[in-house]
Amino acid sequence: MAHARRTQATITVVHRAVSDFRDEVVLATKFGFAQTEQGLGLDSRPDDFRTVTDNSLRYLGVDHIDVLYQHRVDPDVPIEDVASTVKELIYAGKVKYFGLSEAGPQTIRRAHAVQPVSVLQTEYSLFEQEVEQLFPVLDELGVGFVAYSPLGRGFITGTAKPAGEYDTTDMRNTDPRWQSGNFETNVEAVGKLGDLTATKGITVSQLALAWLLTRGENVVPIPGTRSVQRIEENTGAADVPLTETALATIDEILPHGGFGARYSEDHAPVWI
Repeated sequence: MAHARRTQATITVVHRAVSDFRDEVVLATKFGFAQTEQGLGLDSRPDDFRTVTDNSLRYLGVDHIDVLYQHRVDPDVPIEDVASTVKELIYAGKVKYFGLSEAGPQTIRRAHAVQPVSVLQTEYSLFEQEVEQLFPVLDELGVGFVAYSPLGRGFITGTAKPAGEYDTTDMRNTDPRWQSGNFETNVEAVGKLGDLTATKGITVSQLALAWLLTRGENVVPIPGTRSVQRIEENTGAADVPLTETALATIDEILPHGGFGARYSEDHAPVWI
């Protein structure tokens, strides 16, 4: 219940923020999480997310949502049922585009056969490059890609602290990249990126976002921030050119992404 109230409050704030220029922005929201006694769980039952969609429309004060994402693939609900329900919502004019998050190639194909998938959202950054294995499928089907956590969950900003120094609810306390050994190696890598940016007069965050913008016209990073200064810094990345030499240097520093997995084994998503 508390999670639902926080979600409603957040959506209401978005409504107030964009109401004067709603047609100039893309409004995206998600379904597929539910509050349980154990915490947040998965729930993509069609009747449930029909209600979630109607609630989002009401809280946002709009007549349609631009992109409706399934937050995570629900193993208890066939993806065909999810896609067909989103298709109904699109025909009803409540939704424009269908999105998936952290989905694998088979799931994307099965969903796309029922209702074209417009976009996949998955973690992607200099620190997390595994998703590139899905790009051939996305290119084949014409699916766009939205990169969340494009600054490596904050590590790339240079503000990272070792595991154990965050709030007890912060997942970075258990993230392998923040553990002793990996943490120090990742700090060293960010320092090397800093040496590169110092020659260009930009920040490491701008370098990381500019790198993502070289990965394809269909790749859109969504950095999160609570600071106007950071927003201005992040948008400046769009004007940062990266030479082949700079890209090669980045690859040398982080040839396979950050050191350590992005999740502990018991929380790692499985792409199917």
